[in-house]
Amino acid sequence: MPGKVYSISYDLRQPGRNYQNLYDAIKGLDGSCQHPIESNWFIKSDLNEQSVYDSLRPYIDDNDMLFVVEISDSDRQGWMPRSFWDWIKN
Repeated sequence: MPGKVYSISYDLRQPGRNYQNLYDAIKGLDGSCQHPIESNWFIKSDLNEQSVYDSLRPYIDDNDMLFVVEISDSDRQGWMPRSFWDWIKN
């Protein structure tokens, strides 16, 4: 299983637009993913931040927002489902 965990946050500003292609692109990245929070996905991947961003940028509009950041096993905290914590630890 890939070692890095990334948080992918986005703000999609086009009302009524179908962003399924973006969601499919996230699911298609190298690794497994979780989507426990609206407008935020978590992926495990061997890709770097730039590669994740470059893979997703074609699926958003110029007025949308996209943020990709690596999170570590020790530098994170939150109230999430137990299944998410199990996923992030393994």
